[in-house]
Amino acid sequence: MTAIMSAGVTEAGEGIDGIRWNILGQTYVPKAYTESSLSWHATLPPGTFVPPHIHPTQDEFIYMLQGRLDLVVDGKDGVANPGDTVRLPRGISHGLYNRSDHDVKCFFWVSPARRLYDLFWALHNLGPNASPAEVVAIAAKHEVDFLPPPEDGE
Repeated sequence: MTAIMSAGVTEAGEGIDGIRWNILGQTYVPKAYTESSLSWHATLPPGTFVPPHIHPTQDEFIYMLQGRLDLVVDGKDGVANPGDTVRLPRGISHGLYNRSDHDVKCFFWVSPARRLYDLFWALHNLGPNASPAEVVAIAAKHEVDFLPPPEDGE
């Protein structure tokens, strides 16, 4: 898909062109995609997470709709609740964790879009048992750099 946006409404619960990605057990529904921006609605089930990583070429934002999201941003712990906006400047490491018993629902966007749309297609349906090394390698080819796990294994 080219990053040319048409005018109109992306309806609630629907993604552009009917797209719904399964990204390692989380559901991402893209809402808008242009060269300058990509946005998506995300549902993170209990116990799911996005390991610490860096977007060297993008600023990322998260608007919280439902639930509690635990964060590690630039090595510091934080929490985001409904109504909060998380700001993640390019080059800053961040990890996202749903440690609750309920779904987290939030709205993400990045600017510029760069290769993130293609990364989500590459990760779509890899499954919850995907090899971490494979995920890291795929992400690196799409301008997202995962950090190595902490030495204590957490």
